[in-house]
Formats: sequence, C-alpha cells, structure tokens
Amino acid sequence: MATLAPASLASRHATATAPRAGQGARRCGDRTATRVRASALNERVVQDATAAFAIPNSVAFELGKGGLPLCVLTHKNGSRAEVYLFGANVTSWCQPSGDEVLYVRPDAVFDKSKPISGGVPICFPQFGPGPMQQHGFARNLDWSVISTSADVNPDDPEPSVLLKLRHNAYTREMWNEAFEATYEVTLRSSKLMLEFSVRNPGEKERDAADARPITFTAALHTYVEVADASMPGVFVRGLAGKTYLDKAADVNTPPRVVRTGDVPFGGGLVDQVYLETEAEAMLHVGTGAAVSVENTAGWTDTAVWNPHTTLPGDMWKSFCCVESLAVSTPVVLQPDEVWRAETNLSVVDL
Repeated sequence: MATLAPASLASRHATATAPRAGQGARRCGDRTATRVRASALNERVVQDATAAFAIPNSVAFELGKGGLPLCVLTHKNGSRAEVYLFGANVTSWCQPSGDEVLYVRPDAVFDKSKPISGGVPICFPQFGPGPMQQHGFARNLDWSVISTSADVNPDDPEPSVLLKLRHNAYTREMWNEAFEATYEVTLRSSKLMLEFSVRNPGEKERDAADARPITFTAALHTYVEVADASMPGVFVRGLAGKTYLDKAADVNTPPRVVRTGDVPFGGGLVDQVYLETEAEAMLHVGTGAAVSVENTAGWTDTAVWNPHTTLPGDMWKSFCCVESLAVSTPVVLQPDEVWRAETNLSVVDL
C-alpha cells in the first residue's frame, strides 16, 4: 500500500458529493468556532511557550479557538498538525494538499467546560464509564509543554512537541494515585506519530508509604473524517476473526461477538471494543483512500465507534472513530516503571 500523493487525495475529496463539512470539503485552517478574547493567563502561556520552545518554520504557539493555547507543527512538505494544551488534544492533521484527516464535531466547545469533542482525545486513567468521570480526566486538564524538536536532520525535519501531566489535588480526588504522563506528537512527512507514556514515580519522588503499584486503562479516541458513514464504501478492515464487546447491544454487560468480515456503518449505533487485536486497522473513508491506525505493543485492543442518530442531525455521517486501547488487561505499573504506547496514523492510497 503506497502513501497517497497529496494531489491524489485532493482530487478524490473534490469528487465527493454534497460539499458539506465531513464529506471531504473541509480544508485545513477552517476554524469556524467563535473566537473570544483570550485570558491574560492563556496569553502568558503562549508567550512563555513561544520564548522557550518555538522553532522557526516548524513549531509555533498561538491562541486557538476559545482563546485556548495551541501548538502548531508544520512540516516542510506543507502538512500541519494542531495540538491544544487543554487535554493535549490533536484537533487537526492536514495533508500537504490542504485536506483534513481528523474530525472535530460542530458542537465542540472550547471553553474548558467539557473535553473537546473530536480530534484525538486521551482517555486516562479510565476508558469508558467507571468509578470516575467518563474516560478519566486527562482530556479535560491543561498539559504543560516540556520540550519541542525539529529533528537533527535539517534536510527532513520532523517537528514534535512533548507535553506532560502530573497528579494534583484535582486528580487525587478521583484517582488517589501518583503518576506522570507524557504525550509526544511528531509530524512526519507521511505520518502522524502519537506516543503516550505513563510513569509510576518511585520512593525518591514521594513518601515511601505512598509508593505502590498503580493500575489503569487508557485510549486514544481518534476521530477520522469520512465521506459519508451511511455509505457502503466506509468501513473498517483488519478486525475479522476478533472477539468484540458489543456495547450497543448492552452497555453494562455487553455480549461477546466474533467479527466476520469488515466493520460497516450506517445500520445503527456502532460501539464495539475488540480484544487483543492486530497492530493495524484500516478505516476506508469512502473517497478511494483509507486511514491506517497502526499501534505498537502498548496498545492491545481496538474500539470502533459511530454514534449514528444518537447525535443531532446528520453529524454521524461525517466521522468514524478507530481507537487505540489498553483495556482487556489493565496496565499495572510498579514504582519507577514506565508504560509506553505508540500510534502512527497515515493516509493510504488503495
């Protein structure tokens, strides 16, 4: 499978019917949410990050929607990624052609009242419902910038940003554990690399009495823009023969089902958690191209989600989620241990 050439992707999107958002018509830089005056704190965050971490032509910091701090990665081939510090959410990955790969829902809010709906939300330390809030707290907290890079090779710089989240009084109220999570977003020439790590601090960093194993589940909840999820050309390949939990049938005690063939959309709510999956799943987006979601050893499972008519209007037709999970066997970290998981997204010509 060859990487789709920029001109080819643009032409495929141009032939899509009904030029509305989510059917290949949305272009990079399409920021339609109302901008508000940024707070003095957010302006200071951008100023400090720019002074410490900006790299000319590769890594920049600015105020995004709702006046929230945003990191912009730009590759020399013209591709671009946007990462909000709120939730460490990658809300945009644009191809050199100007076509968007990710999807942000039109009802998303950028005022910190709730997580950003769309992009690549981070679910940690809990995936789905449970004893704490849905999908944990990582997606609705501010992360801090700790480093940036544009690679040491000047001929092919790969801009990246490394973000960090540590335990605090707010997280302790829901999950009384010490932790340090990092998230590195790297914009490669033809891939978007997302590396999520969690460290359990040792005795040197906290009281000996507090040094204990931590247990968690996690996910990258990737929203991908598709032409029309109701059409047969939109489906997920790579999960045949795998057992999944059908949460659409019963969210509390989902039945176990073995997948035969591809995963279609359009017939109703799709909410499926596939257990112990292969490294790669392919979301065919209905334009003659697909988005590859390739995971490393840290991610063990895959979720596929489309809300169908549980969301207002035809919004559901514009996106599908293929999620990288660690849920079938929760991660257990001893003090001083680190867990790492990596996802690589790429656009593939079929």
